[in-house]
Amino acid sequence: MATSSIANTSTTSLDQQIKDRGISRTVTSGGATTQLNTTGTKTTLGQNDFLRLMTAQMQYQDPFNPVDNTQMVSQMATLSQVSGIAQMNSSLSTIMTRLGATSTSDAMSYVGKTVLTDGTTAQERVSGGVAGAVELAGDATSVDVEIYDNDGTNVKTVSLGAQASGTVDYQWDGKDAQGNKVSNGPYTIRVTALDKNAATATTPAGAAVKASSLVWAPVETVSLPAGGDPVLNVTGLGTVKPSAIRKVA
Repeated sequence: MATSSIANTSTTSLDQQIKDRGISRTVTSGGATTQLNTTGTKTTLGQNDFLRLMTAQMQYQDPFNPVDNTQMVSQMATLSQVSGIAQMNSSLSTIMTRLGATSTSDAMSYVGKTVLTDGTTAQERVSGGVAGAVELAGDATSVDVEIYDNDGTNVKTVSLGAQASGTVDYQWDGKDAQGNKVSNGPYTIRVTALDKNAATATTPAGAAVKASSLVWAPVETVSLPAGGDPVLNVTGLGTVKPSAIRKVA
């Protein structure tokens, strides 16, 4: 961009020149604020900045040495590029939002299938018992899965031993500790994980490790809330977002 001859840099500070042209140190563009550095130089320029600078340049140009037409065309092209980039960024943001969302057709594909998701209510399998998983936030020296029947009775405790952080699957065959067949679901799952290596005088059993229960449950229907993304209606768990699904069977 051609330099305006209206101000003499030897007598007028750059800050004053910027102020005279209506450009402040703090500029808000596209919802974000751009701060001029200590020398008065902006790190980025927006479309409004180009318009202000071009208008100031035309207003204060030397009539005996006007702005060259080629330079003006180049500046207009730059302005057009800035505007185009802003529109492209907006379009890309919209596309990314759409790609990150789950469409109704995608959600419908879950109907009739069994999904693994967060929950503590486990449905009994046709063959008996339940299957699920434990999601650990850290390494644990012991992981126990307690299974309670519909009456609140502890019918089985599945010990998974030491497990690394991540997801570990478990199976229960539907029999109690004495080997008797149990059929009184749905079942409630409680997970306990400890790190005995972190035992202290106040916690001799070990420090608790954050653990989440994951259960398998069938998807019955799909709902589409007004103005929202589709949600799955899962047996025993209520509504579940598709993004919360870990596995599908």
